[in-house]
Amino acid sequence: KLCESCQTNRPQLRRPKTSRMVCRDCFYKEFETEIHETIIKERIFTRGERVAIAASGGKDSTVLAHIMKTLNDRYDYGLDMWLLSIDEGIKGYRDDSLETVKRNSLQYDLPLKIVSYKELYDWTMDEIVAAIGLRNNCTFCGVFRRQALDRGGLLLQAQKMVTGHNADDLAETILMNILRGDIPRLKRCTNIMTDRESA
Repeated sequence: KLCESCQTNRPQLRRPKTSRMVCRDCFYKEFETEIHETIIKERIFTRGERVAIAASGGKDSTVLAHIMKTLNDRYDYGLDMWLLSIDEGIKGYRDDSLETVKRNSLQYDLPLKIVSYKELYDWTMDEIVAAIGLRNNCTFCGVFRRQALDRGGLLLQAQKMVTGHNADDLAETILMNILRGDIPRLKRCTNIMTDRESA
């Protein structure tokens, strides 16, 4: 059996979105093309904008940094892109991923801004846990991280911020909003773009 796109190479995977069996090269081409078409159709960016790329060092944000750099160069969007990373101050948790973000900054030739909880709130997450205990610390950290990204974007004077979320992340958000009965947020959580007021 051959790739359903190029009809030349052996397929490497079945795309969940289309159920088509495609080779690696065709997957990359289709994936990048779909993202570019969405950017153009939704008019996500304007030439000259500064864009903060939320970078955790995980696979989703690393793919996001690669895609944004690739498409900005290929299609000449004219964006001023920065990697923005948050250091929560959790010993042994963020150290390796921050090193990955630093490597991504060099690899993709993108400037990097790291914002720490200590710098923003005068507390690290370890210090918060020492004060409040382990209960609800993930809730605090999630709220602080979102706020830290917003503040980091302001420090960079970024007009837009992009985040790397996959289909599983979206499904989890939708399910959580359904379980909470939060209908207004349920509608907003599927938007391609959000603004400060609707986030």
